[in-house]
Amino acid sequence: MDLLLTGGSVFRDGVFVPADVAVSEGRIVSVSPDLPRAGFSVIQLHEDLIVPGFVDVHVHLREPGFSYKETIASGTAAAAAGGYTAVCAMPNLNPVPDSRRHLREELKLIRRSARVRVYPYGAVTAGEGGGVLADLDGMAADVVGFSDDGRGVQSEALLRAAMERARELDLPIAAHCEVNGLLTPGGCVHDGRWARERGLPGISSESEWQMIRRDLELVRETGCRYHVCHVSTKEGVDLVRRAKAEGLPVTCETAPHYLLLCEDDLMDEGRFKMNPPVRSREDREALIAGLLDGTVDCIATDHAPHSAEEKARGLRGSAFGVVGLETAFPVLYTGLTETGRVPLEVLLDRLCVRPRRIFSLPGGTIAPGEIADLTVLDLRRPHRIDSASFRSLGRATPFDGWPVTAGVAPAVVNGEAAYGSVGNGEE
Repeated sequence: MDLLLTGGSVFRDGVFVPADVAVSEGRIVSVSPDLPRAGFSVIQLHEDLIVPGFVDVHVHLREPGFSYKETIASGTAAAAAGGYTAVCAMPNLNPVPDSRRHLREELKLIRRSARVRVYPYGAVTAGEGGGVLADLDGMAADVVGFSDDGRGVQSEALLRAAMERARELDLPIAAHCEVNGLLTPGGCVHDGRWARERGLPGISSESEWQMIRRDLELVRETGCRYHVCHVSTKEGVDLVRRAKAEGLPVTCETAPHYLLLCEDDLMDEGRFKMNPPVRSREDREALIAGLLDGTVDCIATDHAPHSAEEKARGLRGSAFGVVGLETAFPVLYTGLTETGRVPLEVLLDRLCVRPRRIFSLPGGTIAPGEIADLTVLDLRRPHRIDSASFRSLGRATPFDGWPVTAGVAPAVVNGEAAYGSVGNGEE
């Protein structure tokens, strides 16, 4: 279907300019004010903003293997509802995509069910077990990178071998950074004042930044492209900053909950339990500073749905992980941009543009010839986050009930609405 989005402003080259966007056969064909409407299905906007579709480089779609938590259909419907046109899917599945044969099942489900573009990761080690290198060569043509997400690769020698091969394949390693030997049994929140006051076992900052430091040494040796998943500590941000200044091929992401929450915001509910945990106020401020100075390259949700039962056991007993695809932009805009802390242009760069460059994904520019993957932002849409309305099967979010001032229309993927209608009204 040929579409014309009219009455909005387009995000191009870091600024907004009034323009219409015409789409045909999955591609943008024109970007200009007052385009003719003949031959198009017209979507009338009301001074809304048209931006490249959001990209989340860190999501858990849970299928195959754990479809009671999420499916590719439900997870990508949630992504589209949140303005995402592409997601990178983590490999903690059953079977783990650690070979071409095991990856094939996930790819088949993606082709059958996905509402947005899905780029899978392959595992670094067989079964994500940390003992034997996965078949990186066999998966290379179909994955966006390699990760044992949720499990740090403890063996330095094994990770070195993985980095050497990934460099030859020109694919990044995306690392969950956690030193198992520095973990307290039963750790469920940040090892800080809040945990000590309540007698809860903590997860130390050192367990994250020590592995980042080790891995950066291996990057120096191998030249492998290396991406730090969900950085949460001020020390981690500083290590990445220094590595970039050195010229190492290093990037990192953080998540909305680390930018907007700290340990003082915690409640003894499963919806506040994630790994790494929300940390101190100082860590949060360091992450915001890293966002502003370019150290933090991507905002990724680490969307990790679980069943209601798995998240109903408080901080001690609940599974790690929260959902985020349907809340990310509204809470980020309200908490960071409206408060004057982070310009909208910076937010959009980390949601739309830079993730694509890092992982060599198409799109990110609204211009003729580009893929028609678009998101429409409504910055005048006050509402409350309501987990009961999510398309995701997961409901656990620390932002449930938050008042927000902005929203998104369902994403346009390949020139078609991925979920529901787009904009405030159609002609």
